[in-house]
Amino acid sequence: MCSTRIFRGLSALALALGALAQPVAAQQGEQPPSPVTVVTLEPQTVTLTSTLPGRVVASAIAEVRPQVAGIITERHFAEGSHVEQGDLLYSIDPATYEAAVKQARASVAAAEASLNATKRDEARVSELLDRRVGTQQSVDDARTAREQAEAQLLVAQAQLASAQIELDRTSIHARLSGEIGRSEVSSGALVTTGQTTALAVIRQIDTVYVDVTQSAADVLRWRRRGDATLPGVADQTVQLRLADGTVYEQTGTLTAAEPHVDEQTGVVVLRLTFDNPDMLLLPGMYVQVEMPTATVPDVFLVPQEGVSRDRRGRPMAMVVTAENVVETRELEILQDRGNSWIVETGLEAGDRVIVAGLQKATPGATVAPQEREAEAEAGAETDAEAGAPAGAAAE
Repeated sequence: MCSTRIFRGLSALALALGALAQPVAAQQGEQPPSPVTVVTLEPQTVTLTSTLPGRVVASAIAEVRPQVAGIITERHFAEGSHVEQGDLLYSIDPATYEAAVKQARASVAAAEASLNATKRDEARVSELLDRRVGTQQSVDDARTAREQAEAQLLVAQAQLASAQIELDRTSIHARLSGEIGRSEVSSGALVTTGQTTALAVIRQIDTVYVDVTQSAADVLRWRRRGDATLPGVADQTVQLRLADGTVYEQTGTLTAAEPHVDEQTGVVVLRLTFDNPDMLLLPGMYVQVEMPTATVPDVFLVPQEGVSRDRRGRPMAMVVTAENVVETRELEILQDRGNSWIVETGLEAGDRVIVAGLQKATPGATVAPQEREAEAEAGAETDAEAGAPAGAAAE
């Protein structure tokens, strides 16, 4: 009797548990597909770029140096100002050189007097020869003396010109228009010809060069991707990023490439030209250049939050098929572009890449995709249903 009661109690308990399990199973079977946020991709033609370090170089430089020795008597410019070609910069005490010019002029006068005397002698002996009183030897001697006097006059005139040049060099003028730096000498300083220290330096910076270096391996890759030019793109406009991280408003162009690879560093020097109307770029400044390297067609810009990596480090993306089923794609990434990756292979036109809700999506699962633009219009509530933030999805 007792056994019968126990059996009936166990049967009732089993029926009750079964009744509770049926609603739970029914509830699980009716769970909707997980919502995910997707971006539909279309192929694009993209110009690849490479970030290269560089230094600003003045387009022209002139070191102001003395060409004669003497004492600086006056400086005629303001340090850090703009000077024009021909402006007077320094004056050197001219007394010694003025005396040399006077002496040279006296030598010229003496040579002229000597020449005039030889000309008169030649005329007299020639007249005597015509009268058959003189000899041909006398005429020849007089002619030789006159020619020697002419040569001495030329020497004296050359010495005068040289002395005048030396005197003129006591006034040091700008040989280049540009910005002049600080003066390395002051009034009263002794300067000499051929001294190692420049008096000042003039730099032309209304247009500047930026010299960047690129490895020889990258140069080879550029040539293989493009044509025979360097780099292999038709548009060689480049952008400049300054040391504070801002982008320089003026764009530049590639103007020269050193046809030589440095044996020690294995790099090639490229020269870019930038307009510098506001004098914002100063020689020696460190900058970064966004250099176009190649133009590639039929690539995809995939948001970075939609790309992850497997255990082997390969880039992967979750793609929603036409049947709303999740599948995994292995990608070949060329480089980054802002907040996106430039993907060359692994995707097709019209593919929908999951960019949010990746933790709810597994390969083979059915999901409810929603375009990112539609998600933004739906508001914060729809954002919460779409899954984790983009940064977490990318991780």
